[in-house]
Amino acid sequence: MSTIHTHVACSAISFSWPDGTPVFDGFDLAVGPGRTGLIGLNGSGKSTLLKLIAGELEPSAGRIRVTGELGYLPQNLVLDTALRTDEALGIARIRAALLAIEAGDASEEHFEAVGDAWDIEERALATLEQLGLGHLGLDRTVGELSGGESVLLRLAALLLHRPEVLLLDEPTNNLDLYARRRLYDAVDAWPGVMIVVSHDRELLERVDQIADLRDGEVCWYGGAFSAYEEALAAEQEAAERMVRVAEADVQRQKRELADAQVKLARRKRYGQKMWENKREPKIVMGARKRAAQESAGKHRNMHQERLAAARERLDEAVEAVRDDEEIRIELPRTRVHPGRGVVTLRDLRLRYGSGATAGFELHGPERIALVGRNGAGKTTLLRTIAGELEPLGGEAVVHVPLRFLPQRLDLLDDRLSVVENVARFAPEATNNAIRARLARFLFKGARADQPAGTLSGGERFRASLAALLLAEPAPQLLILDEPTNNLDMASVRSLMAALDAYEGALIVAGHDMPFLKSIGITRQLLLADGELTWSTCMNDGR
Repeated sequence: MSTIHTHVACSAISFSWPDGTPVFDGFDLAVGPGRTGLIGLNGSGKSTLLKLIAGELEPSAGRIRVTGELGYLPQNLVLDTALRTDEALGIARIRAALLAIEAGDASEEHFEAVGDAWDIEERALATLEQLGLGHLGLDRTVGELSGGESVLLRLAALLLHRPEVLLLDEPTNNLDLYARRRLYDAVDAWPGVMIVVSHDRELLERVDQIADLRDGEVCWYGGAFSAYEEALAAEQEAAERMVRVAEADVQRQKRELADAQVKLARRKRYGQKMWENKREPKIVMGARKRAAQESAGKHRNMHQERLAAARERLDEAVEAVRDDEEIRIELPRTRVHPGRGVVTLRDLRLRYGSGATAGFELHGPERIALVGRNGAGKTTLLRTIAGELEPLGGEAVVHVPLRFLPQRLDLLDDRLSVVENVARFAPEATNNAIRARLARFLFKGARADQPAGTLSGGERFRASLAALLLAEPAPQLLILDEPTNNLDMASVRSLMAALDAYEGALIVAGHDMPFLKSIGITRQLLLADGELTWSTCMNDGR
Protein backbone atom coordinates (compact mmCIF):
# COMPACT_ATOMS: atom_id res chain seq x y z
CA MET A 1 0.00 0.00 0.00
CA SER A 2 1.44 3.35 -1.00
CA THR A 3 2.53 5.59 1.85
CA ILE A 4 0.85 8.56 0.12
CA HIS A 5 -2.54 6.85 0.50
CA THR A 6 -1.94 5.46 3.98
CA HIS A 7 -4.03 7.17 6.65
CA VAL A 8 -3.14 4.90 9.58
CA ALA A 9 0.36 3.48 9.92
CA CYS A 10 1.72 1.36 12.78
CA SER A 11 5.46 0.80 12.47
CA ALA A 12 7.14 -1.90 14.57
CA ILE A 13 4.92 -1.23 17.58
CA SER A 14 5.15 -3.32 20.74
CA PHE A 15 2.73 -3.42 23.65
CA SER A 16 2.36 -5.54 26.78
CA TRP A 17 -0.09 -5.41 29.68
CA PRO A 18 1.20 -4.37 33.12
CA ASP A 19 1.49 -8.04 34.18
CA GLY A 20 3.91 -8.62 31.29
CA THR A 21 1.47 -10.36 28.94
CA PRO A 22 2.58 -9.41 25.39
CA VAL A 23 -0.01 -8.28 22.86
CA PHE A 24 2.13 -6.92 19.99
CA ASP A 25 5.82 -7.29 19.25
CA GLY A 26 7.17 -5.38 16.24
CA PHE A 27 3.67 -5.10 14.76
CA ASP A 28 3.15 -3.32 11.42
CA LEU A 29 -0.10 -2.09 9.89
CA ALA A 30 -0.95 0.27 7.04
CA VAL A 31 -4.58 1.23 6.37
CA GLY A 32 -5.65 3.32 3.40
CA PRO A 33 -8.94 4.74 2.10
CA GLY A 34 -12.21 2.83 2.42
CA ARG A 35 -13.86 0.71 5.06
CA THR A 36 -11.73 -1.98 6.73
CA GLY A 37 -13.23 -4.79 8.81
CA LEU A 38 -10.79 -5.86 11.54
CA ILE A 39 -11.54 -9.40 12.69
CA GLY A 40 -9.81 -12.03 14.81
CA LEU A 41 -10.27 -14.40 17.71
CA ASN A 42 -11.21 -13.07 21.13
CA GLY A 43 -8.00 -11.96 22.83
CA SER A 44 -6.09 -11.39 19.58
CA GLY A 45 -5.75 -7.66 20.35
CA LYS A 46 -8.35 -5.98 18.12
CA SER A 47 -9.74 -3.57 20.73
CA THR A 48 -6.24 -2.96 22.10
CA LEU A 49 -5.07 -2.01 18.61
CA LEU A 50 -7.90 0.53 18.21
CA LYS A 51 -7.05 2.04 21.61
CA LEU A 52 -3.40 2.34 20.56
CA ILE A 53 -4.37 4.06 17.28
CA ALA A 54 -6.79 6.35 19.17
CA GLY A 55 -4.05 7.30 21.64
CA GLU A 56 -5.80 5.83 24.67
CA LEU A 57 -2.87 3.44 25.13
CA GLU A 58 0.82 4.06 24.45
CA PRO A 59 3.02 1.48 22.71
CA SER A 60 6.25 0.55 24.50
CA ALA A 61 8.09 0.74 21.18
CA GLY A 62 7.43 1.76 17.58
CA ARG A 63 5.42 4.59 16.08
CA ILE A 64 1.77 5.20 15.17
CA ARG A 65 0.87 7.86 12.62
CA VAL A 66 -2.67 8.99 11.71
CA THR A 67 -3.24 11.35 8.80
CA GLY A 68 -6.11 13.74 9.51
CA GLU A 69 -8.53 14.06 12.42
CA LEU A 70 -9.52 10.83 14.16
CA GLY A 71 -12.85 9.80 15.71
CA TYR A 72 -13.19 6.78 18.01
CA LEU A 73 -16.28 4.88 19.17
CA PRO A 74 -15.22 2.54 22.00
CA GLN A 75 -16.90 -0.77 22.79
CA ASN A 76 -17.93 0.06 26.35
CA LEU A 77 -19.42 3.54 26.23
CA VAL A 78 -20.77 5.43 29.25
CA LEU A 79 -22.35 8.88 28.84
CA ASP A 80 -22.82 11.39 31.64
CA THR A 81 -26.59 11.44 32.13
CA ALA A 82 -26.42 15.09 33.28
CA LEU A 83 -25.27 16.27 29.85
CA ARG A 84 -27.54 18.10 27.45
CA THR A 85 -27.77 16.59 23.98
CA ASP A 86 -25.75 19.46 22.42
CA GLU A 87 -23.01 18.89 25.03
CA ALA A 88 -22.92 15.17 24.23
CA LEU A 89 -22.65 16.13 20.54
CA GLY A 90 -19.81 18.54 21.31
CA ILE A 91 -21.57 21.57 19.79
CA ALA A 92 -22.70 23.46 22.92
CA ARG A 93 -19.98 26.13 22.59
CA ILE A 94 -20.84 26.79 18.93
CA ARG A 95 -24.57 27.05 19.74
CA ALA A 96 -23.85 29.50 22.57
CA ALA A 97 -21.77 31.65 20.20
CA LEU A 98 -24.55 31.56 17.58
CA LEU A 99 -27.11 32.69 20.16
CA ALA A 100 -24.81 35.52 21.29
CA ILE A 101 -24.32 36.71 17.69
CA GLU A 102 -28.07 36.56 17.05
CA ALA A 103 -28.55 38.67 20.19
CA GLY A 104 -26.26 41.34 18.73
CA ASP A 105 -22.93 40.45 20.41
CA ALA A 106 -20.33 40.85 17.62
CA SER A 107 -17.32 39.77 19.72
CA GLU A 108 -14.56 38.16 17.68
CA GLU A 109 -14.43 35.17 20.02
CA HIS A 110 -17.99 34.21 19.05
CA PHE A 111 -17.15 34.27 15.34
CA GLU A 112 -14.02 32.21 16.03
CA ALA A 113 -16.11 29.67 17.94
CA VAL A 114 -18.60 29.36 15.06
CA GLY A 115 -16.01 29.23 12.28
CA ASP A 116 -17.72 27.71 9.23
CA ALA A 117 -20.34 25.88 11.28
CA TRP A 118 -23.23 28.31 10.77
CA ASP A 119 -25.56 25.42 9.95
CA ILE A 120 -24.49 23.26 12.91
CA GLU A 121 -27.97 23.11 14.49
CA GLU A 122 -29.62 22.02 11.24
CA ARG A 123 -26.92 19.41 10.63
CA ALA A 124 -27.12 18.17 14.23
CA LEU A 125 -30.88 17.72 14.09
CA ALA A 126 -30.64 16.02 10.69
CA THR A 127 -27.96 13.64 12.00
CA LEU A 128 -30.03 12.79 15.08
CA GLU A 129 -33.04 12.13 12.84
CA GLN A 130 -30.91 9.99 10.52
CA LEU A 131 -29.89 7.78 13.47
CA GLY A 132 -33.39 7.56 14.95
CA LEU A 133 -32.70 10.01 17.79
CA GLY A 134 -34.79 12.92 16.59
CA HIS A 135 -36.93 12.75 19.75
CA LEU A 136 -33.95 13.89 21.87
CA GLY A 137 -33.71 17.43 20.50
CA LEU A 138 -30.69 19.59 21.37
CA ASP A 139 -31.74 21.10 24.69
CA ARG A 140 -32.91 18.00 26.51
CA THR A 141 -30.83 16.38 29.22
CA VAL A 142 -29.55 13.07 27.96
CA GLY A 143 -30.97 11.22 30.99
CA GLU A 144 -31.06 7.45 31.17
CA LEU A 145 -30.42 6.46 27.57
CA SER A 146 -30.34 2.78 26.66
CA GLY A 147 -26.99 1.30 25.72
CA GLY A 148 -27.96 1.35 22.05
CA GLU A 149 -29.06 4.99 22.14
CA SER A 150 -25.78 5.97 23.84
CA VAL A 151 -23.85 4.33 21.01
CA LEU A 152 -25.90 6.13 18.36
CA LEU A 153 -25.58 9.50 20.13
CA ARG A 154 -21.80 9.11 20.27
CA LEU A 155 -21.82 8.12 16.59
CA ALA A 156 -23.88 11.23 15.81
CA ALA A 157 -21.22 13.37 17.50
CA LEU A 158 -18.53 11.74 15.38
CA LEU A 159 -20.49 12.17 12.15
CA LEU A 160 -21.02 15.85 12.92
CA HIS A 161 -17.30 16.49 13.33
CA ARG A 162 -16.48 14.64 10.07
CA PRO A 163 -13.12 13.11 11.05
CA GLU A 164 -10.97 11.75 8.24
CA VAL A 165 -10.43 8.48 10.14
CA LEU A 166 -13.19 6.72 12.10
CA LEU A 167 -12.58 3.79 14.48
CA LEU A 168 -15.60 1.69 15.55
CA ASP A 169 -15.28 -1.07 18.16
CA GLU A 170 -18.20 -3.56 18.09
CA PRO A 171 -20.67 -0.75 17.31
CA THR A 172 -23.73 -3.00 16.89
CA ASN A 173 -23.50 -4.60 20.33
CA ASN A 174 -26.66 -3.73 22.29
CA LEU A 175 -28.34 -2.23 19.21
CA ASP A 176 -31.80 -3.45 18.28
CA LEU A 177 -32.71 -4.27 14.68
CA TYR A 178 -33.91 -0.74 13.90
CA ALA A 179 -30.83 0.91 15.39
CA ARG A 180 -28.58 -1.50 13.52
CA ARG A 181 -30.12 -0.46 10.23
CA ARG A 182 -29.47 3.19 11.08
CA LEU A 183 -25.85 2.35 11.78
CA TYR A 184 -25.54 0.26 8.60
CA ASP A 185 -26.79 3.22 6.57
CA ALA A 186 -24.25 5.51 8.25
CA VAL A 187 -21.45 3.05 7.47
CA ASP A 188 -22.58 2.75 3.84
CA ALA A 189 -22.52 6.54 3.48
CA TRP A 190 -19.16 7.06 5.23
CA PRO A 191 -16.80 8.85 2.79
CA GLY A 192 -13.52 8.63 4.72
CA VAL A 193 -11.29 5.97 6.25
CA MET A 194 -12.98 3.53 8.62
CA ILE A 195 -11.65 0.65 10.72
CA VAL A 196 -14.44 -1.37 12.31
CA VAL A 197 -14.01 -4.25 14.77
CA SER A 198 -17.09 -6.44 14.64
CA HIS A 199 -18.50 -9.96 14.57
CA ASP A 200 -21.71 -8.69 12.93
CA ARG A 201 -21.83 -10.37 9.51
CA GLU A 202 -24.27 -7.84 8.05
CA LEU A 203 -21.97 -4.99 9.07
CA LEU A 204 -18.90 -6.80 7.72
CA GLU A 205 -20.68 -7.22 4.37
CA ARG A 206 -20.45 -3.41 4.07
CA VAL A 207 -16.65 -3.13 4.25
CA ASP A 208 -14.22 -2.93 1.34
CA GLN A 209 -11.54 -5.20 2.80
CA ILE A 210 -10.96 -7.57 5.71
CA ALA A 211 -7.90 -7.42 7.98
CA ASP A 212 -7.55 -10.74 9.84
CA LEU A 213 -5.50 -10.26 13.04
CA ARG A 214 -3.94 -13.55 14.08
CA ASP A 215 -0.83 -14.37 16.12
CA GLY A 216 0.28 -10.74 16.12
CA GLU A 217 0.11 -10.31 12.34
CA VAL A 218 -2.51 -9.09 9.86
CA CYS A 219 -3.52 -10.91 6.68
CA TRP A 220 -5.43 -8.83 4.14
CA TYR A 221 -8.38 -9.98 2.03
CA GLY A 222 -10.11 -7.83 -0.57
CA GLY A 223 -13.88 -7.53 -0.48
CA ALA A 224 -16.49 -8.05 2.21
CA PHE A 225 -16.75 -10.88 4.75
CA SER A 226 -18.31 -13.41 2.37
CA ALA A 227 -15.38 -12.92 -0.04
CA TYR A 228 -13.00 -13.39 2.92
CA GLU A 229 -14.69 -16.68 3.84
CA GLU A 230 -14.37 -17.95 0.26
CA ALA A 231 -10.71 -16.94 0.05
CA LEU A 232 -9.95 -18.45 3.46
CA ALA A 233 -11.67 -21.73 2.53
CA ALA A 234 -9.55 -21.95 -0.63
CA GLU A 235 -6.40 -21.20 1.39
CA GLN A 236 -7.23 -23.86 3.94
CA GLU A 237 -7.99 -26.43 1.27
CA ALA A 238 -4.61 -25.74 -0.34
CA ALA A 239 -2.89 -25.84 3.07
CA GLU A 240 -4.48 -29.18 3.94
CA ARG A 241 -3.46 -30.53 0.52
CA MET A 242 0.13 -29.45 1.23
CA VAL A 243 -0.02 -31.27 4.57
CA ARG A 244 -1.04 -34.48 2.80
CA VAL A 245 1.79 -34.06 0.25
CA ALA A 246 4.30 -33.32 3.03
CA GLU A 247 3.12 -36.32 5.08
CA ALA A 248 3.55 -38.59 2.04
CA ASP A 249 7.06 -37.17 1.48
CA VAL A 250 8.03 -37.84 5.12
CA GLN A 251 6.85 -41.45 4.81
CA ARG A 252 8.80 -41.87 1.55
CA GLN A 253 11.96 -40.45 3.11
CA LYS A 254 11.54 -42.80 6.09
CA ARG A 255 11.26 -45.79 3.73
CA GLU A 256 14.32 -44.69 1.72
CA LEU A 257 16.32 -44.20 4.92
CA ALA A 258 15.28 -47.68 6.13
CA ASP A 259 16.14 -49.22 2.73
CA ALA A 260 19.52 -47.46 2.77
CA GLN A 261 20.26 -48.77 6.26
CA VAL A 262 19.39 -52.33 5.16
CA LYS A 263 21.74 -52.03 2.14
CA LEU A 264 24.52 -50.62 4.31
CA ALA A 265 24.09 -53.47 6.75
CA ARG A 266 24.42 -56.00 3.89
CA ARG A 267 27.55 -54.31 2.63
CA LYS A 268 29.00 -54.33 6.13
CA ARG A 269 28.35 -58.06 6.49
CA TYR A 270 29.86 -58.75 3.05
CA GLY A 271 32.97 -56.68 3.85
CA GLN A 272 33.36 -58.46 7.19
CA LYS A 273 33.13 -61.80 5.43
CA MET A 274 35.79 -60.76 2.90
CA TRP A 275 38.04 -59.62 5.76
CA GLU A 276 37.62 -62.89 7.61
CA ASN A 277 38.37 -64.94 4.47
CA LYS A 278 41.41 -62.74 3.66
CA ARG A 279 40.85 -63.06 -0.10
CA GLU A 280 42.77 -59.85 -0.83
CA PRO A 281 45.86 -58.19 0.61
CA LYS A 282 45.25 -56.62 4.04
CA ILE A 283 46.16 -53.10 2.87
CA VAL A 284 43.66 -53.30 -0.03
CA MET A 285 40.88 -54.60 2.20
CA GLY A 286 41.60 -51.85 4.79
CA ALA A 287 41.34 -49.17 2.13
CA ARG A 288 38.09 -50.63 0.85
CA LYS A 289 36.69 -50.80 4.38
CA ARG A 290 37.49 -47.14 5.05
CA ALA A 291 36.03 -46.09 1.70
CA ALA A 292 32.87 -48.11 2.36
CA GLN A 293 32.50 -46.57 5.82
CA GLU A 294 32.91 -43.08 4.40
CA SER A 295 30.41 -43.82 1.62
CA ALA A 296 27.97 -45.37 4.08
CA GLY A 297 28.23 -42.36 6.36
CA LYS A 298 27.59 -39.93 3.51
CA HIS A 299 24.69 -42.06 2.27
CA ARG A 300 23.13 -42.26 5.70
CA ASN A 301 23.61 -38.53 6.34
CA MET A 302 22.04 -37.69 2.97
CA HIS A 303 18.88 -39.66 3.76
CA GLN A 304 18.70 -38.30 7.30
CA GLU A 305 19.00 -34.74 5.97
CA ARG A 306 16.27 -35.45 3.41
CA LEU A 307 14.01 -36.84 6.16
CA ALA A 308 14.71 -33.80 8.37
CA ALA A 309 13.90 -31.45 5.47
CA ALA A 310 10.68 -33.36 4.75
CA ARG A 311 9.65 -33.10 8.41
CA GLU A 312 10.38 -29.37 8.37
CA ARG A 313 8.18 -28.94 5.29
CA LEU A 314 5.46 -30.92 7.07
CA ASP A 315 5.71 -28.66 10.15
CA GLU A 316 5.41 -25.57 7.93
CA ALA A 317 2.42 -27.07 6.12
CA VAL A 318 0.67 -27.97 9.39
CA GLU A 319 1.32 -24.46 10.73
CA ALA A 320 -0.48 -22.99 7.71
CA VAL A 321 -3.65 -24.91 8.59
CA ARG A 322 -5.79 -23.10 11.14
CA ASP A 323 -6.46 -24.99 14.33
CA ASP A 324 -9.97 -23.65 14.91
CA GLU A 325 -11.44 -26.72 16.55
CA GLU A 326 -15.17 -27.26 16.52
CA ILE A 327 -17.48 -28.46 19.27
CA ARG A 328 -18.87 -31.94 18.52
CA ILE A 329 -21.36 -33.17 21.10
CA GLU A 330 -24.52 -35.20 21.47
CA LEU A 331 -27.22 -34.16 23.94
CA PRO A 332 -29.99 -36.78 23.65
CA ARG A 333 -31.18 -36.19 27.23
CA THR A 334 -32.31 -32.69 26.23
CA ARG A 335 -34.92 -34.05 23.80
CA VAL A 336 -38.48 -32.69 24.12
CA HIS A 337 -41.27 -34.64 22.41
CA PRO A 338 -43.46 -32.68 19.99
CA GLY A 339 -46.63 -31.48 21.65
CA ARG A 340 -45.28 -31.52 25.18
CA GLY A 341 -45.96 -28.29 27.08
CA VAL A 342 -42.80 -26.31 27.83
CA VAL A 343 -43.85 -22.79 28.96
CA THR A 344 -47.20 -21.21 29.75
CA LEU A 345 -47.67 -17.45 30.36
CA ARG A 346 -51.01 -16.31 31.79
CA ASP A 347 -51.91 -12.58 32.03
CA LEU A 348 -48.28 -11.80 32.84
CA ARG A 349 -47.38 -8.27 33.94
CA LEU A 350 -43.65 -7.56 33.95
CA ARG A 351 -41.93 -5.87 36.86
CA TYR A 352 -40.08 -3.52 34.49
CA GLY A 353 -41.37 -2.12 31.22
CA SER A 354 -44.82 -0.96 30.22
CA GLY A 355 -48.11 -2.74 29.82
CA ALA A 356 -49.08 -6.40 30.10
CA THR A 357 -47.80 -9.17 27.87
CA ALA A 358 -50.29 -11.38 26.15
CA GLY A 359 -50.29 -14.96 27.36
CA PHE A 360 -48.74 -17.66 25.23
CA GLU A 361 -47.81 -21.33 25.30
CA LEU A 362 -44.69 -23.00 23.99
CA HIS A 363 -44.84 -26.69 23.06
CA GLY A 364 -42.25 -29.25 22.00
CA PRO A 365 -38.76 -28.52 20.70
CA GLU A 366 -39.70 -25.15 19.21
CA ARG A 367 -37.01 -22.53 18.68
CA ILE A 368 -38.30 -19.03 19.39
CA ALA A 369 -36.58 -15.73 18.60
CA LEU A 370 -37.60 -12.91 20.94
CA VAL A 371 -37.13 -9.55 19.20
CA GLY A 372 -38.04 -5.95 19.91
CA ARG A 373 -36.64 -2.46 20.38
CA ASN A 374 -34.04 -1.72 23.05
CA GLY A 375 -35.83 -1.14 26.33
CA ALA A 376 -38.94 -3.10 25.28
CA GLY A 377 -38.45 -5.51 28.18
CA LYS A 378 -36.97 -8.61 26.49
CA THR A 379 -34.41 -9.28 29.24
CA THR A 380 -37.08 -8.67 31.90
CA LEU A 381 -39.38 -11.20 30.22
CA LEU A 382 -36.60 -13.81 29.99
CA ARG A 383 -35.62 -13.34 33.63
CA THR A 384 -39.26 -13.63 34.66
CA ILE A 385 -39.66 -16.91 32.74
CA ALA A 386 -36.40 -18.14 34.29
CA GLY A 387 -37.74 -17.37 37.77
CA GLU A 388 -35.19 -14.67 38.56
CA LEU A 389 -37.85 -11.92 38.74
CA GLU A 390 -41.31 -12.00 40.24
CA PRO A 391 -44.02 -10.64 37.91
CA LEU A 392 -46.33 -7.84 39.02
CA GLY A 393 -49.26 -10.02 38.03
CA GLY A 394 -50.16 -13.24 36.29
CA GLU A 395 -47.81 -16.20 36.14
CA ALA A 396 -45.09 -17.87 34.11
CA VAL A 397 -45.16 -21.66 34.42
CA VAL A 398 -42.25 -23.75 33.10
CA HIS A 399 -43.04 -27.47 32.69
CA VAL A 400 -39.51 -28.81 31.95
CA PRO A 401 -35.98 -28.37 33.36
CA LEU A 402 -34.74 -24.91 32.38
CA ARG A 403 -31.35 -23.16 32.15
CA PHE A 404 -30.76 -19.45 31.46
CA LEU A 405 -27.61 -17.87 29.99
CA PRO A 406 -27.66 -14.11 30.73
CA GLN A 407 -25.76 -11.45 28.79
CA ARG A 408 -23.37 -10.96 31.70
CA LEU A 409 -21.97 -14.53 31.60
CA ASP A 410 -21.79 -14.45 35.40
CA LEU A 411 -22.63 -18.13 35.92
CA LEU A 412 -19.04 -19.13 36.69
CA ASP A 413 -17.12 -18.79 39.95
CA ASP A 414 -13.81 -17.20 38.94
CA ARG A 415 -11.98 -18.95 41.79
CA LEU A 416 -12.95 -22.44 40.60
CA SER A 417 -11.58 -24.39 37.66
CA VAL A 418 -13.70 -25.17 34.59
CA VAL A 419 -14.20 -28.75 35.86
CA GLU A 420 -15.25 -27.55 39.31
CA ASN A 421 -17.67 -25.02 37.83
CA VAL A 422 -19.39 -27.66 35.70
CA ALA A 423 -19.51 -30.00 38.72
CA ARG A 424 -21.61 -27.38 40.53
CA PHE A 425 -24.32 -27.88 37.90
CA ALA A 426 -23.97 -31.69 37.80
CA PRO A 427 -23.18 -32.73 41.40
CA GLU A 428 -23.92 -36.42 40.78
CA ALA A 429 -21.56 -36.77 37.83
CA THR A 430 -18.08 -38.23 38.37
CA ASN A 431 -14.95 -36.20 37.69
CA ASN A 432 -14.03 -38.49 34.79
CA ALA A 433 -17.49 -38.16 33.25
CA ILE A 434 -17.33 -34.36 33.45
CA ARG A 435 -13.85 -34.28 31.89
CA ALA A 436 -14.97 -36.57 29.07
CA ARG A 437 -17.92 -34.28 28.30
CA LEU A 438 -15.81 -31.11 28.64
CA ALA A 439 -13.37 -32.46 26.05
CA ARG A 440 -16.20 -32.20 23.52
CA PHE A 441 -16.40 -28.50 24.39
CA LEU A 442 -12.63 -28.21 23.64
CA PHE A 443 -11.55 -28.20 27.30
CA LYS A 444 -9.07 -31.06 27.23
CA GLY A 445 -6.50 -32.04 29.84
CA ALA A 446 -4.95 -29.04 31.58
CA ARG A 447 -7.39 -26.66 29.86
CA ALA A 448 -10.17 -28.07 32.03
CA ASP A 449 -8.17 -27.21 35.16
CA GLN A 450 -7.83 -23.50 34.31
CA PRO A 451 -9.43 -21.14 36.84
CA ALA A 452 -12.50 -19.51 35.29
CA GLY A 453 -11.06 -16.07 36.11
CA THR A 454 -8.18 -16.65 33.66
CA LEU A 455 -10.35 -17.57 30.66
CA SER A 456 -10.63 -15.37 27.58
CA GLY A 457 -14.06 -14.07 26.58
CA GLY A 458 -14.61 -16.88 24.08
CA GLU A 459 -13.40 -19.55 26.51
CA ARG A 460 -15.63 -18.19 29.26
CA PHE A 461 -18.62 -18.35 26.97
CA ARG A 462 -17.79 -21.95 26.02
CA ALA A 463 -17.38 -22.93 29.68
CA SER A 464 -20.70 -21.27 30.58
CA LEU A 465 -22.43 -23.07 27.73
CA ALA A 466 -20.89 -26.39 28.82
CA ALA A 467 -22.04 -25.83 32.41
CA LEU A 468 -25.63 -25.29 31.25
CA LEU A 469 -25.85 -28.06 28.66
CA LEU A 470 -24.09 -30.65 30.87
CA ALA A 471 -26.21 -29.75 33.90
CA GLU A 472 -28.32 -32.34 35.68
CA PRO A 473 -31.17 -32.66 35.07
CA ALA A 474 -30.46 -31.93 31.40
CA PRO A 475 -32.16 -28.68 30.30
CA GLN A 476 -35.13 -29.16 28.02
CA LEU A 477 -35.65 -25.41 27.76
CA LEU A 478 -32.65 -23.18 27.11
CA ILE A 479 -32.99 -19.38 27.33
CA LEU A 480 -30.23 -17.21 25.82
CA ASP A 481 -30.09 -13.42 26.13
CA GLU A 482 -28.12 -11.74 23.31
CA PRO A 483 -25.72 -14.71 23.11
CA THR A 484 -23.53 -13.42 20.27
CA ASN A 485 -22.63 -10.07 21.86
CA ASN A 486 -18.83 -9.76 22.18
CA LEU A 487 -18.21 -13.21 20.64
CA ASP A 488 -15.64 -13.72 17.91
CA MET A 489 -16.52 -15.76 14.82
CA ALA A 490 -15.00 -18.96 16.24
CA SER A 491 -17.11 -18.66 19.40
CA VAL A 492 -20.25 -18.06 17.35
CA ARG A 493 -19.46 -21.24 15.38
CA SER A 494 -19.02 -23.09 18.69
CA LEU A 495 -22.42 -21.85 19.84
CA MET A 496 -24.04 -22.90 16.55
CA ALA A 497 -22.47 -26.38 16.85
CA ALA A 498 -23.71 -26.77 20.44
CA LEU A 499 -27.23 -25.64 19.53
CA ASP A 500 -27.20 -28.00 16.56
CA ALA A 501 -26.73 -30.89 19.03
CA TYR A 502 -29.30 -29.51 21.49
CA GLU A 503 -32.69 -31.23 21.14
CA GLY A 504 -34.81 -29.19 23.55
CA ALA A 505 -36.86 -26.00 23.29
CA LEU A 506 -35.04 -22.71 22.81
CA ILE A 507 -35.86 -19.05 23.43
CA VAL A 508 -33.24 -16.59 22.16
CA ALA A 509 -33.38 -12.81 22.52
CA GLY A 510 -31.23 -11.22 19.86
CA HIS A 511 -30.81 -8.81 16.98
CA ASP A 512 -28.29 -10.85 14.95
CA MET A 513 -30.59 -12.04 12.16
CA PRO A 514 -28.06 -14.20 10.24
CA PHE A 515 -27.28 -16.05 13.49
CA LEU A 516 -30.95 -16.50 14.38
CA LYS A 517 -31.66 -17.90 10.93
CA SER A 518 -28.67 -20.26 11.16
CA ILE A 519 -29.89 -21.99 14.34
CA GLY A 520 -33.26 -23.06 12.95
CA ILE A 521 -35.63 -20.56 14.58
CA THR A 522 -39.19 -21.78 13.97
CA ARG A 523 -41.17 -18.74 15.15
CA GLN A 524 -40.54 -15.13 16.02
CA LEU A 525 -42.01 -13.40 19.06
CA LEU A 526 -42.16 -9.59 18.94
CA LEU A 527 -42.31 -7.63 22.20
CA ALA A 528 -43.56 -4.10 21.57
CA ASP A 529 -45.55 -1.71 23.76
CA GLY A 530 -45.86 -4.42 26.39
CA GLU A 531 -47.58 -6.85 24.00
CA LEU A 532 -46.32 -10.13 22.56
CA THR A 533 -47.25 -10.97 18.98
CA TRP A 534 -46.30 -14.04 16.95
CA SER A 535 -44.80 -14.24 13.47
CA THR A 536 -44.21 -17.52 11.66
CA CYS A 537 -41.28 -16.25 9.57
CA MET A 538 -37.87 -14.79 10.34
CA ASN A 539 -38.23 -11.18 9.30
CA ASP A 540 -36.93 -7.92 10.70
CA GLY A 541 -39.29 -7.82 13.67
CA ARG A 542 -41.28 -4.83 12.48
